[in-house]
Amino acid sequence: MAQNDLMSNAEDVADQFLRVTKQYLPHIARLCLISTFLEDGIRMWFQWSEQKEYIETTWGCGFFLATLFVLINLLGQLGGCILILSRNFVQYACFGLFGLIALQTVAYSILWDPKFLMRNLALGGGLLLLLAESRSEGRSMFAGVPTMRESSPKQYMQLGGRVLLVLMFMTLLHFDTSFLSILQNLVGTALIVLVAIGFKTKLAALTLVIWLLVINVYFNAFWTIPAYKPMHDFLKYDFFQTTSVIGGLLLVVALGPGGVSMDEKKKEW
Repeated sequence: MAQNDLMSNAEDVADQFLRVTKQYLPHIARLCLISTFLEDGIRMWFQWSEQKEYIETTWGCGFFLATLFVLINLLGQLGGCILILSRNFVQYACFGLFGLIALQTVAYSILWDPKFLMRNLALGGGLLLLLAESRSEGRSMFAGVPTMRESSPKQYMQLGGRVLLVLMFMTLLHFDTSFLSILQNLVGTALIVLVAIGFKTKLAALTLVIWLLVINVYFNAFWTIPAYKPMHDFLKYDFFQTTSVIGGLLLVVALGPGGVSMDEKKKEW
């Protein structure tokens, strides 16, 4: 009984948070979600020579193709971020960023690194949720016009986005025998399963947002490392990738889990 009361109180707090932040939450979520693309695009500008040299040396593709690769990444990421933030051609911007994720996965050999591959897939999950949100906005223009039930494409975008987002947490699990580590793994795994299946979704996603914020600020504090040290760039990369996943989770909080979820099925029961 006490456990049910605790869960009920927690859900009330989550609902109250959503009511207070309803107008601002989607905007904050989008900004967080595109932050890693924005940072990477800016980094391409300031590290133009280093990025071009890396691609040219690694792939032996010559000056022209290496330059073209860096230029496409720079313009594609910054342009996509501008379109998403301005709410113009959002779907095209998302597809462009999907393409850049795939391009970077191959170019930087991320395909063979499970940790970074899962993080890139989690970014793709965030973009899927953004696509689902853009479909919602498109239909809202015809308010008052009778429509069929929520379209299947949007439902499955939300499902795919939720499942891909939880891959980020698989990279945060620590496999050792200390009590604190085991507790963190159990709690974290329970939360990501709840988000993936869409049960108590808003509460679970909001809890994960808070957990990720704490982990991100504590473990990825790149601002405490001098800029000339390699660790600065590694932590910065992790910080903004994690921030993007936080943005995806905030979209889950703002939009709900969608039609393919246990929360939605409970309404039918």
